[in-house]
Amino acid sequence: MSSDKNPFLNFDFSKFDVQKVFADFKVPGVDMEALLNAQKKNIAALTQANQHAVEGMQALAQRQVEILQQAMKGASEAAKEVVAAGGPKEAAAKQAELAKAAFEQAVSNMREMAEMVSKSSNQAFSVITKRVAEGLEELKGKAKSP
Repeated sequence: MSSDKNPFLNFDFSKFDVQKVFADFKVPGVDMEALLNAQKKNIAALTQANQHAVEGMQALAQRQVEILQQAMKGASEAAKEVVAAGGPKEAAAKQAELAKAAFEQAVSNMREMAEMVSKSSNQAFSVITKRVAEGLEELKGKAKSP
């Protein structure tokens, strides 16, 4: 699709001021400035919540990289230990010991990552919850005032 045929593709939305457009838009009984300010606060809260989510996902991704590096190092060391164990019986016992330790570490890592996700989600959710409560108080205040 060519931008020559669609004027919206050539429009610079960065210079579009919604507040200026709606400043002259009058509706009886509606305070447009208060409405726009409330929406600005909503957008700010969403931005902050998204920031918490992004930071949480970045921390989780970093931790996953660290866990993978630890797992690769651990697998290399485990292979060396099994080879050095001696006979087949000792090697089997060593493998069982290493498998148990690896399983326990995996469970610990999963728990840690779940807590990281939960913390990030709770931070983002608390920002939204706080803004909803503020918005309801603003609405209640506007309903009481003439």
